[in-house]
Amino acid sequence: MSEERRSPMAMARARHALLQAGLDSTVPLEAASSVTNEVWLTDTHVIRVNRRPNQRLRREAILGPSLPAEIGYPMVVTYGGQMGADFLVVKRVSGSPLAHCWPTMTRDQRRRAVSQVASKLKRLHQTPGPLDLPTIDAPQMLRADTLSPVMSLLVALDQARSLPHVDHGLISDVEQIVYETSSSIEPFDSDYLVHGDLTFENVLWDGRDVTALLDFEWARTSPPDVDLDVFLRMCCLPHLHVGDAWVERTLQEDYADVPWWLQEDYPELFAVPRQYDRLRLYSVAYDIRDLTMFPPQAPSHQLNEYHALNRLRRTVVGQSHLDLLDTNAV
Repeated sequence: MSEERRSPMAMARARHALLQAGLDSTVPLEAASSVTNEVWLTDTHVIRVNRRPNQRLRREAILGPSLPAEIGYPMVVTYGGQMGADFLVVKRVSGSPLAHCWPTMTRDQRRRAVSQVASKLKRLHQTPGPLDLPTIDAPQMLRADTLSPVMSLLVALDQARSLPHVDHGLISDVEQIVYETSSSIEPFDSDYLVHGDLTFENVLWDGRDVTALLDFEWARTSPPDVDLDVFLRMCCLPHLHVGDAWVERTLQEDYADVPWWLQEDYPELFAVPRQYDRLRLYSVAYDIRDLTMFPPQAPSHQLNEYHALNRLRRTVVGQSHLDLLDTNAV
């Protein structure tokens, strides 16, 4: 958690959430690592505060009670707040984020953890989505309720072409990828849930077992292999998917076997026709959304190598995280 998320104002928001839940708001609070939210822990509860004006946590408050027990999702105590500061209070589940435990785990422990993640993920992918679950602007700009699932993505590509420091030729190359691969994901509709942000930050490990999958704010109904997009990003570039305090301890080589272990335990997830095309399209859709949300402030060669503009360039030339993982062999 950044210093801003540890600020007195952030703590005040967490104590307000406890008060609204009818809980003791004077208990000690421990700041927890998080990539997106303000997260605080008490001995018995977890408080998450979303500072973005999208009320993502409202969806999770609706979804949580409908998840099967095997997922291990904690009991929702209360949801509330307002746009730009909505909060969710849940019961605390035993364990620590798997990403934090991973550096010191043995190979056998890691293999056991991935097997248990696979089991929980498979169960999630068999779970129908609640009918009253609000729609969300998902990280992959693909939708089942339009004439083509890539229509929103094509609109965003036009938007990206007009941004400063964006090479029109690059966007045209990306657009060509979209046209060439769009048929691989048709039809795109599904009645069953995906997690939407499957990283080891969102998995709890108690030293022996995976106790829960957490943080379902991006969950929605989609084809199950959508979950491979973020998951494979994490396996290739894990330091980008942990809180600041864990970056130096998070090494790519420690994750090298993870995709193949998941394939062994959940082979159906990797058995979709034209899977490389599908994953490349998911990746482009994720990166274009990121690019339009956070436009480049300088030419690509002056940006961080992991900026969305540079990620897209690597996809076009066949050097993306998917190519580094040799997904054609999956």
